[in-house]
Amino acid sequence: MGAAYFYHLTDSPLERTLPMLLGKCREAGWRVAVRGRDAGLLERLDATLWNDGFLPHGMAGGAHDADQPVLLGTQVPAVGFQCVMSVGGADVTVDEIGAAERVCILFDGYDEGALNHARGQWKALTTAGCKAQYWAQEDGRWLKKAES
Repeated sequence: MGAAYFYHLTDSPLERTLPMLLGKCREAGWRVAVRGRDAGLLERLDATLWNDGFLPHGMAGGAHDADQPVLLGTQVPAVGFQCVMSVGGADVTVDEIGAAERVCILFDGYDEGALNHARGQWKALTTAGCKAQYWAQEDGRWLKKAES
């Protein structure tokens, strides 16, 4: 069974944190699904991944989805991916955490709605028995603040 890693973004924006995490996942040899609720956010992330370091990836719905090392979309299923990344409040399930090596939930630390949504996800997932870690940024470094 995998684990959920919650990333509370305060020092670095999503556009900088996501490529760093994706790079680590790719170094581990993992395929990654990046799931969001907002197509506009995913399009911005798509542009960032092409322009800031050229991380090979694709947007879901293309002819080569099965070949993409990183696939972004609003409806990307977790099947076939070792890691699922939730951005912009996309939900993840207990089953997805059980099937993946890791599920990462990235949320904006300055958005009260995003904070409340992440708190709700933490409670639901840990109550269901999922392993979870909560990471926060302090002075540009990631520190593990909680683990279940």
